[in-house]
Amino acid sequence: MDLLAGWHADPEVARYWDDERPTAAEIRADLADPTVELFIVLDGGVPVGFLQWWREEDGPRRGGLDGFLIPSARGRGIMPRAARALAQSLLDDGWEYVTVDPYEWNERAVRGWANAGFVEVSRGHPPDEHHTASWVLMCFEPSTTLGP
Repeated sequence: MDLLAGWHADPEVARYWDDERPTAAEIRADLADPTVELFIVLDGGVPVGFLQWWREEDGPRRGGLDGFLIPSARGRGIMPRAARALAQSLLDDGWEYVTVDPYEWNERAVRGWANAGFVEVSRGHPPDEHHTASWVLMCFEPSTTLGP
């Protein structure tokens, strides 16, 4: 929990998460939520990022992913590989679909999710309770994976 809280405190991470900087206690509370599962992304056994899935509480099994890499791990294809593996495992487990919702201004994230196999569904969604700026809806389509 302290590792994740420390990563979120880094301005180069927080700026992609609406400048939210959750404490270790707040992150620990997320672990109790049955609609969210948290993961640490490893590169050669070294922790370099965070990935989570969330699912809708009622109805069919569907939901989305969120994640980030620490600045020193970016640009090496780590997150697309991790996200692709997680999204595919969710579909294999019976999920109807898996989505992501990066901000329009974060073209690096849009490209990264595309490299993981997420296809743009729509763009220009206005800010809402989960977004502070316009965002892009993308859905996982394993057959369209572009990246490594």
